[in-house]
Amino acid sequence: MALRILIIEDDEKIGATLVEVFTREGYAPVLARTGEDGFFRWTTGHFELVILDLGLPGRGGMEILAARFAVSRESLVLILTARARSSSMANGFTR
Repeated sequence: MALRILIIEDDEKIGATLVEVFTREGYAPVLARTGEDGFFRWTTGHFELVILDLGLPGRGGMEILAARFAVSRESLVLILTARARSSSMANGFTR
């Protein structure tokens, strides 16, 4: 069974590229384009890896991460961001 990867990314090109690459490599990626959809999929499904954009419309990446980690820390999380401040990135690891 292929490793399931949840990609929570609102940028069309980045999301499509990640899905294409992971599919080609034999993984089972699922793309969510909004924070709400991503949070719903993460809380109702099982994923070994979650690729999470911080700058999402609606529910932001940090809010999703904090809410999900309050319940479970089962999934590995890779945070994607265009934010330049290291404090923004480090904040994700302290929640």
